[in-house]
Amino acid sequence: MERPVISFLTDFGPDGPAAICRGVMLGIARDAQILDLAHGVRKFAIADGAYLLESALPYLPVGVHVAVVDPGVGTERRPIGIRAARGDLLVGPDNGLLIPAAGALGGIEEARLLANRDLMLPVTSSTFHGRDIFAPVAAYLATGTPFAAVGPVVRAADLVRLTLPAPVVRDRGLDTAVIYVDSFGNVRFAATPDDLARAVGVLEVGRPLVVEFAPANGAESTLERTAWQETFGRVPAGRSLLFRDSLGRVALADNQADAAARLGVAAGRPARITGEGTS
Repeated sequence: MERPVISFLTDFGPDGPAAICRGVMLGIARDAQILDLAHGVRKFAIADGAYLLESALPYLPVGVHVAVVDPGVGTERRPIGIRAARGDLLVGPDNGLLIPAAGALGGIEEARLLANRDLMLPVTSSTFHGRDIFAPVAAYLATGTPFAAVGPVVRAADLVRLTLPAPVVRDRGLDTAVIYVDSFGNVRFAATPDDLARAVGVLEVGRPLVVEFAPANGAESTLERTAWQETFGRVPAGRSLLFRDSLGRVALADNQADAAARLGVAAGRPARITGEGTS
């Protein structure tokens, strides 16, 4: 039999909590292959975790996927499991973290409340559900425990969903927002190149474009004059470009530099993209 795969994503950082959870999983599923997707997710940033999970899971083997970015731990937020159409099982908090990834795996086939105490640690704290609930439930599922055993069915329509900004085409420009900033400082927008092309016309290589970031946190608006390009090395080091990222979204980057730091931009910042000479 193939060894089960458990992927693991958190905002715990590189120290003890993530290792403790891995230990819990291995104590139950000794043969499991545990793949650490990320533990450096920005603290409490559910949308960042959702973005990374959605980005990664389609490229992983079918398996059990644990994700914990959980600022509501110990409150009324529910612990849930989701069975995706591809056959994967996702385990984590009901705060929107798992939903985009489930969509990337073909959609939600079934969702259940994690309620079976026999699949959890004997004592569950109010602050470490990654260790006490999510890790052991995921490990038992990886060893073949039926999904139906975790608890009662929850209607998929009742699961918490993140509200993502929808791109808006108006007045020969595109209104969008930053949904993620990666470790290179690349700025990912909630829009596709098709959205941008509908707003400004054909995206020819080298076409000049303007990105205006709206005022935020007392700072004034920021204007970046750039151009549409295929990849980083098509512009000089330090120069910016707009491009189609690996997930098919519009992104802004500096070649071999940190665009987000230079511009003072973070996730959630509204932006408008126009052609050179328009507004």
